[in-house]
Amino acid sequence: MIDDEAGFGVYVHWPFCAAKCPYCDFNSHVRHKPVDQARFAAAFQREMEQMRERTGPRDVSSIFLGGGTPSLMEPATVGAVLDSVAKLWNLSPDAEITLEANPSSVEADRFRGYRAAGVNRVSLGVQALNDKDLRFLGRLHNVEEALYAIGLARDIFPRMSFDLIYARPDQSLESWADELKQAIGYAADHLSLYQLTIEEGTAFYGLHKAGKFVVPDPDHAADLYDVTQEVTASLGLPAYEVSNHARPGAESRHNLIYWRYGQYVGVGPGAHGRFVEDGTRNVTFTEKVPETWLELVEREGTGIVGGEVLTRDEEADEFLLMGLRLVEGIDLARYERLAGRGLDQQRLAMLQEEGLIESIGNSRLRATPAGMVVLNALIAELAR
Repeated sequence: MIDDEAGFGVYVHWPFCAAKCPYCDFNSHVRHKPVDQARFAAAFQREMEQMRERTGPRDVSSIFLGGGTPSLMEPATVGAVLDSVAKLWNLSPDAEITLEANPSSVEADRFRGYRAAGVNRVSLGVQALNDKDLRFLGRLHNVEEALYAIGLARDIFPRMSFDLIYARPDQSLESWADELKQAIGYAADHLSLYQLTIEEGTAFYGLHKAGKFVVPDPDHAADLYDVTQEVTASLGLPAYEVSNHARPGAESRHNLIYWRYGQYVGVGPGAHGRFVEDGTRNVTFTEKVPETWLELVEREGTGIVGGEVLTRDEEADEFLLMGLRLVEGIDLARYERLAGRGLDQQRLAMLQEEGLIESIGNSRLRATPAGMVVLNALIAELAR
């Protein structure tokens, strides 16, 4: 696979939320006054114009509206953002256009407007299918609202996914298996299943440190992961990436751009981008505070406040880091093109003997199920 075959995407970050979830370390902000959405839409377009000058003409295969809570945007705002992308780049006729949404009934009622604006895939932040755990996770919806939003999304959008968080306090293997089966019954074609992690800077970090709640120990968390793989595979949604499961052909194209080490621009407060410019891969990141980002864009045309040009070794390491998350693994020839060298054969042989990696024919390499459990350590060993 050569670099441009991995696809080119546009990520747009809407940074506002109705409330900050206690586990969330994303760039999200609560504002108690209405946001000037027209002003932000104009700033998104202006920053895209700067990005277009740097990327040149590209075929966009995916647009992802992430956050924050993009379903706080009016459909007209979403339409303006999508129109901006289509004006600046060539939007493929079959492009995947995803919007993240929270499943409160007020936001779900906007779904028809989003579909009319061009969104063809929605990703719902359900997170749990019982009200007790939804309250623990700080979610504003209940199970009834979540199921209503799921049903509406299935009726309106060609494709739909939703997220669940597991490894929650006191979660048994049996209860998680039952919840998974219930979720797959509702899911159209895709589920994202994430283990609860305690991130520094979140509300959960202080509560956990103070002993207010206990998360499963590593052995129990690994058992929950195993149950996740078994149940989803048996019911037709096998893993195609560490935390993502889909019916064949329904994988998230936007996330595949990331994991296959494609190129993308990031627009909006706190967005990151990675794209090839003048023959080298550039990393960009923008100002995180929404109002500061807005003023920067209006004054200078972009909210970019930093970035770097990656070396060949850094590109190769990132390629490993992303690609080995996938069940399909990595293309060894592409790694050699990026790194200017092959992987260490002695180290490969050792990891194969330990049952952590395996070859797919003569051209690809992937982590085994055992390797996926210790993926970070595996990648660190390969990248040495």
